[in-house]
Amino acid sequence: MCIFAPKKRMAELSNNSVSAIEKSKGGMRQLAKDTAIYGMSSIIGRVLNWLLVPMYTRVLINTGEYGIVTNIYGWTALLLILLTYGMETGFFRFINRKDEAKPLQIYSTTLYSIASTSLIFTILISSFISPVSAALGYADHPEYIGMMACIVAVDAFCCIPFAYLRYRNRPVRFAIIKLLNIFLNIFLNIFFLVICPALNKSNSQLISWFYRPDYGVGYIFIANVFTTAFTLLMLLPDMLPGLKVKPNILKLKEMIRYSFPLLILGVAGILNQTADKILYPFLFEDKAVAEAQLGIYGACFKIAVIMVMFIQAFRYAYEPYIFAKHRADDNRKSYVEAMKYFIIFALVIFLGVMFYLDIIKYFVGSNYYAGLSVVPIVMLGELFFGIYFNLSMWYKLTDQTRWGAYFSIIGCVATVLIIILFVPHYGFIACAWASFASNLVMMLLSYFIGRKRFPVAYDMRSALIYTILATACYFAAMLPEIDSEVLKFGYRTLILLAFLGIVIKKEKINNH
Repeated sequence: MCIFAPKKRMAELSNNSVSAIEKSKGGMRQLAKDTAIYGMSSIIGRVLNWLLVPMYTRVLINTGEYGIVTNIYGWTALLLILLTYGMETGFFRFINRKDEAKPLQIYSTTLYSIASTSLIFTILISSFISPVSAALGYADHPEYIGMMACIVAVDAFCCIPFAYLRYRNRPVRFAIIKLLNIFLNIFLNIFFLVICPALNKSNSQLISWFYRPDYGVGYIFIANVFTTAFTLLMLLPDMLPGLKVKPNILKLKEMIRYSFPLLILGVAGILNQTADKILYPFLFEDKAVAEAQLGIYGACFKIAVIMVMFIQAFRYAYEPYIFAKHRADDNRKSYVEAMKYFIIFALVIFLGVMFYLDIIKYFVGSNYYAGLSVVPIVMLGELFFGIYFNLSMWYKLTDQTRWGAYFSIIGCVATVLIIILFVPHYGFIACAWASFASNLVMMLLSYFIGRKRFPVAYDMRSALIYTILATACYFAAMLPEIDSEVLKFGYRTLILLAFLGIVIKKEKINNH
């Protein structure tokens, strides 16, 4: 018995190891599947909302009306960060702690906390709706601000049930609710902005009891109110378990202490993206002119969102991949390869958009073409942000996330200063350069500080070669004046194919 016991023990250990490996593989497969569902629902949602822009810029012929949409949704993005105050991340941190015996109490505490602050915010805005509306420049339409307050308050509250679905590994339900919300929003926008005006012309009595032909942009906010209410109702079954449990006030204080620094980081981050949309109307004496210019800028900014969506898709694939590779011996080689191919694909997207901008411009209405000059600047700024995101892995993997806060705050300060100093003199083009400059600064800071704290031998030679090559292709394609549309696009297509051919050849040589 003593002779064979070790062999038997070794067999048991071997079986346990195989079982553990199989479980690990199963867990990774499930993680990949869930990530795909969460990621696709988010990306599809962004694409579908993005596709509303052609309708907006044709229905809202007055560019100032789209300027109102751009400005108010800039405010909602900032307020959403303020009203969630980092508690979504705090929820995940505390509900997954091993010493937490009652996950439902963490859910309840977070839910009641966000509900209380959202309710207080709504009451305050409702009580001071006139002065707030006047301060924001909407004294004639205080209901816009009222609807914005309700939308952002409910959205903040709904963040926690959505987080609870993720905690419970319910990606399908999460995605279904998100997508239904988006489809309803699209339908209501088309109904109010396209179908109702047509019905008003043919049979106005049919819809006169609820439809006002002159309300225009207001119906965009009404559609959002309905979709927000729909989401709240859909999430009600997921809220009930938390609402039935008494919140823990002591735990709430601990969660707020943890989450508050994340609020600072979140505010700095969102201001990098929305400061131009928020501040623009305050920088001109003539509000109508400011709204008209902001509408043009906001619409043309949406063309550059092609790069943003690529970065978002890359992000969903990259983070799980890199965190998994961090456990391997060749992890830094993976960072190098990921960075190189990100730059290649981003440059291809940049050239593709710029070469065919004369076609892509029809994405927005002709009244908005004056802002097309911002597209290349914003796209390059977003490319820098994508590189910054790749570089940011060093402080995430080494648990030095405070550096992310420093970079975001510096970028935010740069953005706001450039906007305040230059927008009054140069208009919306200064907003594009503010985005370009702040993302460039964050990218460079992350690169040079990261070299000291987490050195990675990025392939700077290839990055430089591809950047110079893309720059040469850009000027070679854009400088010649070719009257024939067919010849012009044919010529640019050949240059794009040449760029791709050189990249493919070089990468095949390197791989061999």
